[in-house]
Amino acid sequence: MRRMQQTMRWFGPNDTISLRDIRQCGVTGIVTALHQIPVGDVWTVEDIKERQQIVRNAGMEWTVIESLPVHEDIKKANGQYLQYIENYKISLKNVADCGIKVVTYNFMPILDWVRTDHAFENPDGSKALLYNQVAFNYFDLFLLKRPNVENDYSDEEKQIALAYGNTLSEAEKQLLFKNVLLGLPGSKVNFTAEQILALLDNYKDIDNDKLRENLIHFLSEVAPVAEELGVKLAIHPDDPPFSVLGLPRVVCTEEDIKKIFEAVPVNANGLCYCTGSLGANPSNDLVKIIDDFGDRIHFLHLRNVIRDNESVFRESEHLNGDNPMESIMEKLIVLMNSRGVSLPMRPDHGFLHSIEEGKEQYPGYSLIGRLKGLAELRGLEKGIIYKLEQR
Repeated sequence: MRRMQQTMRWFGPNDTISLRDIRQCGVTGIVTALHQIPVGDVWTVEDIKERQQIVRNAGMEWTVIESLPVHEDIKKANGQYLQYIENYKISLKNVADCGIKVVTYNFMPILDWVRTDHAFENPDGSKALLYNQVAFNYFDLFLLKRPNVENDYSDEEKQIALAYGNTLSEAEKQLLFKNVLLGLPGSKVNFTAEQILALLDNYKDIDNDKLRENLIHFLSEVAPVAEELGVKLAIHPDDPPFSVLGLPRVVCTEEDIKKIFEAVPVNANGLCYCTGSLGANPSNDLVKIIDDFGDRIHFLHLRNVIRDNESVFRESEHLNGDNPMESIMEKLIVLMNSRGVSLPMRPDHGFLHSIEEGKEQYPGYSLIGRLKGLAELRGLEKGIIYKLEQR
């Protein structure tokens, strides 16, 4: 039976977790990106091969790009967006020439994933990522003070947010501000209030329909190129799967995914199936998404979440959460065998265990937390394969 390609994310030479550390986790593939190249610039063959060689020297292969970022001009369809689309096509050709076949990207305006707490303490003392809508509302209303923000909230929501904020110390308010505006994966630089407000102003006339139109235009240009090159594009769902800061978001639901795939009906236009991002929206049926879009799933992010209430979700153990990981894993195994492929998978996020506290790491990307998740997923996969083979 087909098994998943086990990979782990590495943020490049500046990552405090080394390739040697990652190889000892038992993976053969590395998921990484050229974070040093400005967004929108061409990834050259020389730069790609240099990174490939670093990974090979450590005994592994660079199997998935995460991410080849999309310039904000493309998302807004203004400025130099046509040139940036052409640059993206060139980068895809160079990636293909180097033998890398899966490219992950997202179309979230300005911010990537957003959390309000990067160190929620679990009962055993390990720490996890958490999103609290009330905390975010307080940040938006009373810390960032986004223009016309009051129009986005009811009086009751404002009162609840203010009451929450009154329980915070000044240090806790500063930490909340920092957590929300952490920035992008691969970067440890926070946005300032002035920067984020200026960026938000650029999206004041762009709603979901317009952003989706811009995404479809981008894909209509690049997906046929990827198809011809034998490269699979895998769009990452929005995280969290709903609007933040009044920004449009268009990869949140099953219906969103369907619209994207129907608009650009080539197989290279595919999905990064992230169970954490999609699972944070209780209306998403994760098993049904595999049934409906299985032929377009090109990369797997497997993690779990617990929705404490309608306002709070947090990362959980990979096998213990609100997402039915056993059913998901069985569906994916059956899918891989029906398609005759071994999909690349990485354990996404992980708890920060006490043995690693104090070390400089990207939130959610501690080594031991991810290794624990990988071990659990590997065991689950092996058990399900054994069960299927006995039928």
